Amino acid sequence: MKHGKYINLILSSYCSILSLSAAAEVTNGSFESWSGQVPSGWTTIDSGITLSSVTTPIKDGNLAAAVQVTTATQSSTDLQQQVNVEAGKSYQFSTWIYHTEGGVKARLVVDGYHGYSDQFNVGQWQQLSYTYTATATTAINVGLRFYDGSGFDGNETVYVDGFGPTSTTPEPPQSCQNNSVTLALMTDNYGSETSWQITNTANTTVASGSGYSNNQSVNENLCLSDGSYTFTILDSYGDGICCTNGNGQYTLTHAGTTLASGGQFSNRQDHTFALGTTTPPPSGDGYYASAAGLSGYALKTELHQIIRNHQSQGYSAIWSFIDQNERDRHFEKDNSILDRYSEKPTANDSINYVSTGSQCGSYRSEGDCYNREHSFPKSWFGGQIEPMNSDIHHIFASDGYVNSKRSNYPFGEVGSASYTSSNGSRLGSASGINYSGTVFEPIDNFKGDFARVYFYMATRYQDVIANWQSNTSYSNAVLNGTQHQVFETWVVNMLKRWHNEDPVDALEQARNQAAYEFQGNRNPFVDHPEFVEAIW
Repeated sequence: MKHGKYINLILSSYCSILSLSAAAEVTNGSFESWSGQVPSGWTTIDSGITLSSVTTPIKDGNLAAAVQVTTATQSSTDLQQQVNVEAGKSYQFSTWIYHTEGGVKARLVVDGYHGYSDQFNVGQWQQLSYTYTATATTAINVGLRFYDGSGFDGNETVYVDGFGPTSTTPEPPQSCQNNSVTLALMTDNYGSETSWQITNTANTTVASGSGYSNNQSVNENLCLSDGSYTFTILDSYGDGICCTNGNGQYTLTHAGTTLASGGQFSNRQDHTFALGTTTPPPSGDGYYASAAGLSGYALKTELHQIIRNHQSQGYSAIWSFIDQNERDRHFEKDNSILDRYSEKPTANDSINYVSTGSQCGSYRSEGDCYNREHSFPKSWFGGQIEPMNSDIHHIFASDGYVNSKRSNYPFGEVGSASYTSSNGSRLGSASGINYSGTVFEPIDNFKGDFARVYFYMATRYQDVIANWQSNTSYSNAVLNGTQHQVFETWVVNMLKRWHNEDPVDALEQARNQAAYEFQGNRNPFVDHPEFVEAIW
């Protein structure tokens, strides 16, 4: 029977300007060099921890670091440094952790948060690993953050040793004249349960792997012809490879592009991708040809048939989508994470998230971190249920604190605000929309985006959405219990007005294409805004 409770191990990445080491080389990762109580090369040691060198226990070399945690404030417990990585290359980052009492948690971050340690596995070394594939030649931050857990008495020591990466992208095979694809896989504590396969459109298996050992790092170079494929990873026990019983991860890459990645799933996770000359179909008449000449709910039903069979990539893969596609290339064009609850389209943003290292985490105020916002609240469709829970068309990067304020309230128009975010998004009592409850109102520049998301949800999930009305009081306020109109009349009228007053723009079009490439379906109301009036 599986066991072990895995807790949080964090390596923070801030934006401070640090001297850069050689490409992907962690400086003094074995903690052999010290200046007093400071290990050389580790440029961030927060006030909530103190370090010292020890000769026992050690995992690598002659010394290890004893990290004494003296605060329950997680933002004051970072140990980190910055390293260089090269675009298209993969690196196996790993470190060894030794818990002494079990009251402190630890989590690994490599340009973002990854992996969980078992805080109750005391008195012995355990390894944390993550395979990182660089999307750009840049510097990233790596390190650790320590958290208080159950039983923390205000002072606890955790030992750390052997922190380092290993380049895991071998040279492409010389014989490959087609597409060289690399799979980097780290198994969990039960490696024998993990297997994978790649199938083509004829459902023929062209590559596969199984029979792995526990916590094994695997790297496979594959040579695939042009065409469309499905990568499937399976776990025979049904709990994926992260993060209940280890820190398994997988990343499938081609020419610097991530084709599939993740670790959290149940029995299996499927990812579709195309190589070579195979390109996505156009967003115009070819994609919607079967809907030509239709109107009303007949049009909506046909659109449902067109977009309903998308390939869910899993909730954990959304971080990668955000990193690659939710960047500000439209307003300040500073490549920061584009958060619709803090973005100021006509002024400098008060809040900026510049890398995946700002992922939540916990938060106390706006600007602490960002997370994944279900603009159509997940409680309305029953919680962590696929494919709705990971459908990228309605999930956006969002400030964690503002997201918590929005909660699962309906979108609406606020008369009296109880909370206003940095860009003017408001929470408060509804006014002038035939609804009197609490609502959340995004700024005008994004109202049309959210309206078209809701029309998408009404269409993509037409076959099940009528059953969601009674899930919560707020879903009951928004949904009318039918599969055709779907929304209460006050909602339809408001969404149509938002749709008309904030038309489709280049930001939405680019995101729609990225979503199509990510999961294989489109939002028809971005491609054809006229469909809204034709149906509703």
